Amino acid sequence: MPHEPSRGRATPRPAHAVRDPRARHRLGPADPERAGRYRLTGRLDDGPPGPAGLFLGRAPGGDPVAVRVLRGEGRAAARARAHAAAFQDVAGRHVAAVLHAGVSRGRAFVVAEHVGGPSLAAAVAADGPLAGAALHRVALRTAAGLAAVHRAGLTHGAFRPGAVLLGPDGPKVAGLGVPGAGEAAYLAPEQIEDEPVGPAADVFAWAATMVFAATGRPPFGTGPDASVARRVTSRRPDLGTLDGPLRDLALRCLDKNPAARPAARTLARALRDNSAVAPRPRPTRIPRYRWRMMVALTAVVVLGFALGVLI
Repeated sequence: MPHEPSRGRATPRPAHAVRDPRARHRLGPADPERAGRYRLTGRLDDGPPGPAGLFLGRAPGGDPVAVRVLRGEGRAAARARAHAAAFQDVAGRHVAAVLHAGVSRGRAFVVAEHVGGPSLAAAVAADGPLAGAALHRVALRTAAGLAAVHRAGLTHGAFRPGAVLLGPDGPKVAGLGVPGAGEAAYLAPEQIEDEPVGPAADVFAWAATMVFAATGRPPFGTGPDASVARRVTSRRPDLGTLDGPLRDLALRCLDKNPAARPAARTLARALRDNSAVAPRPRPTRIPRYRWRMMVALTAVVVLGFALGVLI
C-alpha cells in the first residue's frame, strides 16, 4: 500500500533535535542541550519539556550515558550533587554505575551508565507479569545490586519497578543518587512516617517491587498517594499469586518493623543458593510511628467513650 502523504505543512524541527535512536523522544526547544561536558541527544523519560528530567547523553569520548538533571538550584543543587557523588563509590555488575555528578547552569545533574533496555515497569505494562526463571533472575540480580549499594554504606531510597532496567546484560538497579524520586506504593513505613531510613527501607521496596513483577500490582494497591501510604503503614500486604520461596522472602521483607527484615545480601545468597532465610529474632522495640498510631487510636477510643457518657 502506498504511503499516504501527510496533510498540511510540517513543523520545522530545531537544528539540535536530530533523533537519537536510543532516546524515547527528541529534544524540544525547552530542553537543555548540554549538562557540563555531556552533550544531550534526546529524552529517556515521558516528562514535560524543560530543564529537568532524564536525558540520553554522550560522553566526551562518544559513549552513551544517562543524564538526570535535577530540580532545585543554589544550595539545593549543591546538596543534591554531594548526595549523588557518594554513589560513585558503589561497585557491582548489577547496578547502573554512577559515573559523574556535577552542577550545570545552577542545576545538579547525575551521569550514569546507559542501559539499553526497558524498565521493569514498562516491561510488565507491555508484556504482563514475570514468572519462573525470568522472575527469579530479576529478584536475584536486583537483590545483589541493592547489596552493593549497602556495602558502600548507602541507601537507594527510591527503589521501585521504574528503577530496574532490563538490559542486554541482565537486570540492573538504576536511579542511584537521585533524591526524592520514590513512589508511595514502594516506600517503607518508616519513610512515610518520616522516621530514620536505612537499608531496610530498600529491602521493603525490593519486596514490593517483586510482588509487582509477579502480579502486575504492588502489594498495597494503587490510588491516591495518601490512601496507598495509609495502607502501607496499617494493612497487611496482598501478595496475590506470588508463590514459592519468593513469596516467603517477600513476606518477611514487608514486615512493618525494619529490624525484622533480612538484609539484601541475605536475600541474594538465599536466591542464589535456593536456600531458606533463617528468621531474625522478633524485635522487642516498637517503632515510634507504631507508638504514635497506638496513642492516636487510644485517644479516639477514649474520646468516643467520653462523648458517649456525656450524651
